[in-house]
Amino acid sequence: MRSLIVLLLFLTAGTVSAQLLPDYGSSRVATTGMQFLKIGPDARAASLAGNYIAQANDVASLYWNPAGITGLDTQKVHFQLGYTRYFAGIGLQYGGLVIRSGQSLWGVQIISLSSGEMKETTEFQPFGTGRTFTANSLLLGLTYARQLTENFSFGITGKYAREAIASAAAQNGLFDLGLTYNIPEKRMRFAVTITNFGFNVSPEGEFKWLRLNGETQASSFEDMAVPAIFRIGYAYDVIKKEDHKLTGILQLNHPTDNSETFGIGAEYSWRDILFLRSGYEFGVQEQSIPAAGIGLQTKRRFGRLRFDYGFNNRDRLGMIHRLTVSASIF
Repeated sequence: MRSLIVLLLFLTAGTVSAQLLPDYGSSRVATTGMQFLKIGPDARAASLAGNYIAQANDVASLYWNPAGITGLDTQKVHFQLGYTRYFAGIGLQYGGLVIRSGQSLWGVQIISLSSGEMKETTEFQPFGTGRTFTANSLLLGLTYARQLTENFSFGITGKYAREAIASAAAQNGLFDLGLTYNIPEKRMRFAVTITNFGFNVSPEGEFKWLRLNGETQASSFEDMAVPAIFRIGYAYDVIKKEDHKLTGILQLNHPTDNSETFGIGAEYSWRDILFLRSGYEFGVQEQSIPAAGIGLQTKRRFGRLRFDYGFNNRDRLGMIHRLTVSASIF
């Protein structure tokens, strides 16, 4: 009970103006491209404020911790579909598939982000120039994971990422690595991940814009890095009974384009049917209330079916809503 009280106090700390960690949001900001790689695609992890790598055990592990897919149940085929309603009418779609083959698991994922059609504006034509453009991003990933021992599993992902705005685009090849160590008798799990490890690339194509003296175009651009991030996570089952389970999560995040953050989360399940989740990340701007979400799971003759909803709040930008559908068959 004492552990539960401490955990709840941490989760409600987000409603207080003071934070445990100072806000260093200006450090290394805007030093990388392909920012869409940092947008979590699923509702479950989002409702934990992204504090998920040690708890990851579903198809969304393809994004967060490739070793986590070894925690899927014994069904051979697992898939997941997700939609994120982001700011300014931007939408992000996600799909993942995992196939079990003995002790090995293979997974594929696709993430697509689209801004929709936008008006071109300039400082002299703030209401539009009469032209439009779009911004689109795409991620394709292939994952291999294996449980090496009863306690230890690993996963590796190769990814192709493309980010385009108007007629200019950048492409890159990336890698993720995840390690999970599970201690069932102690009801705890540790995880380490490195995501979006890649090389600097230069966008290609031509970019045109209007100035006072007419149209100007550029065809050469500076190299840009990718937003790699190193995470360490810890999960502990505070309560683990037949009908009730409560897991507390701690996570440290070290991104290459911002300062370190520290996060906490909690996931409660009742009879493995109803799930309640919440989380908070300290050291992040525009966040005054914790993330939260709910999940419903049903067991069918062919496997499992789960629906998840999660939301995150940004003080001046508004709410982010996510919906995810997951299923295990065969």
